[in-house]
Amino acid sequence: MAGPIALPPLEPGARRLATVALSLATFMNVLDTTIANVSLPNIAGDLGVSPSQSTWVITSFGVANAIAVPLTGWLSQRFGQVRLFVTSVVLFVIASWLCGLAHSLEMLIAARVLQGAVAGPMIPLSQALLLQSYPREKSGMALAMWSMTTLVAPVMGPILGGWLSDNLSWPWIFYINLPVGLGAAWMSWQLLRERETPTRKLPIDRVGLVLLVVWVGALQIMLDKGKELDWFESGEIVALGAVALVGFALFVAWELTEAHPVVDLTLFARPNFLFGVIALAAGYGVFFGNVVVMPLWLQQFMGYTATWAGLVTAPIGLLALLLSPFIGRIMPRTDPRRIATVAFLVFALVSFLRAGFSTDIAPGNVVLPQVIQGIAMACFFIPLVAITLSGLPMERVPSASGVSNFVRITCGAFGASLMTTLWERRAALHHEQLAAQVNAFNPLATQATGGLQALGGDPAMSLAVLERQVTVQAFSLAANDVFWLSGVLFLVLVGTIWLTRPIHGRPAPSGDAAH
Repeated sequence: MAGPIALPPLEPGARRLATVALSLATFMNVLDTTIANVSLPNIAGDLGVSPSQSTWVITSFGVANAIAVPLTGWLSQRFGQVRLFVTSVVLFVIASWLCGLAHSLEMLIAARVLQGAVAGPMIPLSQALLLQSYPREKSGMALAMWSMTTLVAPVMGPILGGWLSDNLSWPWIFYINLPVGLGAAWMSWQLLRERETPTRKLPIDRVGLVLLVVWVGALQIMLDKGKELDWFESGEIVALGAVALVGFALFVAWELTEAHPVVDLTLFARPNFLFGVIALAAGYGVFFGNVVVMPLWLQQFMGYTATWAGLVTAPIGLLALLLSPFIGRIMPRTDPRRIATVAFLVFALVSFLRAGFSTDIAPGNVVLPQVIQGIAMACFFIPLVAITLSGLPMERVPSASGVSNFVRITCGAFGASLMTTLWERRAALHHEQLAAQVNAFNPLATQATGGLQALGGDPAMSLAVLERQVTVQAFSLAANDVFWLSGVLFLVLVGTIWLTRPIHGRPAPSGDAAH
C-alpha cells in the first residue's frame, strides 16, 4: 500500500529556525543526562540523604528515559509527530520546574521519572522532523545540525552543572530548562504545526508494554547499581539480571508475533539497520565509558577540581563543531562507511595516546587528544545515523530512530558501568603488585620512607604518604589499561561498518524500500 504523501521541504528561512528550535530541545534533553552528575553532593547535602541514595536522581531518569525512547514510533503514529514532540518538550519543562521545587528526595525522584519519561520521544522525533524539513540532497546537513547538539551537550553538562551548583544552587540545573524549553516548543509549533503526520487508532499492546517496562527497568537499575553492589556478588544484582534476561526473551518473542507491536523489531531484518545500530551503539558505549573514567581520574588522583577537569575535557567539541557542517555537505557524494571508518580510526588513535598518560602529565598533553577526538566525533554520528535510516520510508523513521537511540543509550550505560568497574579492578591488581615492592628489602622504598621521616614525619605518616602514592600510580596504570582496551575495541568495530551496504540518499519519502 502506498505511504502517505511526502511533505515538501521547508523554505530556507523557516528551515533554519526549525533547526534551531529542534536542536535547542535536543540540547536541553541530552544536557540533562549529565548535568546532575556533578551536583549530586550538593543535592545529597541539601536534602539530607546519603551520597548512595542521591544516585537515584540519575537512575530514575535513566530508567524512565530508556523505557520511553523505543515507544516513540508507536506514540507518533497514535498522536502525530509534531503534536507528540511539542507536548513532550512542554511536559519536560514542567518536570524540570518540579525537580527544582523538590524539597525531598522522594519528590525529586518522582519528578525525574516524569522528566525521563517525557524526554523519550524528543531525540528520535527531532531527527525525523529535521529530515522532513530538508531537501533530500541536504539530508546530510540536517544530520550534521542534529549531531552537533548531541556532541556538545554531554561535555557541557558537567561544566555547567558544577558552575551552577557552586555559584547559585542545585535547583538551577533544572530551572535553566524553562526558557530554553518553552522557546523551543513555541518555535516548533509555529513552524511545524501545518506539517503534522497522519494518525491512526492503534490498539495498545499491553503485554508488550508491561514486558518492556519490566526488562528495561531491571536492566537499567542493574547497570546503575552494579558497581556499588559489587555486581554478581550481590543477590540483588543477580535477581535483576535474571528478570532482565527472562523479560527480554519474552518481550522479543511476543513483539515478533504481535499484530500491533509496541516496538517494531522487524527493523533489525534490514542489514543496514542491524549493523549500523551495532556500530553506533557499541562505539558510543566505548566512547561514553571513557568520558566517565577520564574526569574521575583527573579529579580523584591528579588533583584537578571539577571545573578544571571539565575545562581540559571540553575541547572535544571544538573540531566537532567546526567539521560537522563540512561532513554534512560531503555526505551526499561520499560513501558514509568511509567517513565512519575515519571516526573509529581516530577514536583508536586517541585511546592509544591516552594509554601513555603518566602521573606527571601536563594539562596541555591531556587537552591534545581531546582536540583530536573532535575529528572522530564529527565523523561518527552523521554517517552512522544515515546508514541506519537508509532506505526506510519516512513514516518508519520515528520508530527506527527510537529503537536505535534506545540501543545507543543502553550501550552508553553498559559502557560507563563496565569501564569504571574494569578501571577499579585493574587498579586493585596494580595496587597489590606495587604495594608488594614497598618493603625493607627495596632500597627505593627505604630511601623514600627515610626521606619523609627526615622531614619530620613519623613512620606511620610516612607509610600513609607512600600508600597514597601507590594508589595514585595504581589508578593511573589502570586508566592506561582502560584506554588501551578502548583503542583495540574501536579497531575491531571498523569491521562492523563494512557489513552494511552502500547507501544512496536519505530515508525514502514514502513506501518501503527493499532490504
